Amino acid sequence: MIIELPDTTVGKIAKALVSVREEGGAVALGRVLTLIIVTRHGAEEEVIEAANDASREHPMRVVVLMSDPHGPDADADPRLDAQIRVGGDAGASEVIVLRAYGAAGNNSESLVTGLLLPDAPVVAWWPRDTPEKPSRSSIGKIAQRRITDAATQPDPGAWVAGLGEHYAPGDTDFAWTRLTRWREQLAAVLDQPPYETVTSVDVRGAADSPSTALLAAWLRLKLDVPVNWTYVDPEEWEHGIKSVRLVRPSGETLLERPAPAIAVLTQPGQPSHDLAFPRRTLRECLAEELRSLDPDLLYGRVITEGWQLLESTVTQEGNG
Repeated sequence: MIIELPDTTVGKIAKALVSVREEGGAVALGRVLTLIIVTRHGAEEEVIEAANDASREHPMRVVVLMSDPHGPDADADPRLDAQIRVGGDAGASEVIVLRAYGAAGNNSESLVTGLLLPDAPVVAWWPRDTPEKPSRSSIGKIAQRRITDAATQPDPGAWVAGLGEHYAPGDTDFAWTRLTRWREQLAAVLDQPPYETVTSVDVRGAADSPSTALLAAWLRLKLDVPVNWTYVDPEEWEHGIKSVRLVRPSGETLLERPAPAIAVLTQPGQPSHDLAFPRRTLRECLAEELRSLDPDLLYGRVITEGWQLLESTVTQEGNG
């Protein structure tokens, strides 16, 4: 069910939510958090779909805030249009879509504060246009967790390099979340015989893959060995991480993608193994980040300590 509320106020939206719960039986008691998505006009449906899918694992209230103070509607008369989605149009969540025009979008915090679930954690997600310091933004200040996505930034490599400068506990980035399968597989390899020390590491990925740098920083932090990471030519590999090579006394272990959804694990003295390695969807990344609302301390160490170690030792080739 979709309820349109043109030219409205936050108070009227809150009353409409109460009416929906009383008349339709949609209750907020099972909601475990409030997810605030800050996006732009016309770019909301993809992220709403991802949130709806994730809500089946994490029932929540989703508040989608759209305003563009520098866009074509910046000089429009102040107005707030809203839409409430429940039932089949909202997964296991309540979705409140706010479209702010003109000066109505100047104070983001005031638009969402009255719509937050009482005594529930708040997660903020910027799918694209992200403040330079998320934790100090008006929305970031009221959120326990703050999610950004380096892959959608104009310069993903520069964004990743600057993550540690403005890090605050509770920050995370989907460039890190997309590494989960790689980290799990590499950790599993090192947990098996031969239990030899890794002497060096080589990481390769596409030029549009900020996860490549974060994986290199994680390996540098955890293994404390030289890590070389490179961005390969787009004609060789277009998207995502291409390969990780671990050098040990008995030989090299290579985890490499010959195709986007498949990885091949090659180890000395063992047959090669084909592994399912598809790129992670927005829904998967969002659902993973919502499983724990505590600060991701390892992520914080990787983008600060790991990145500093990586920069001090690595020879970067072709990652301009």
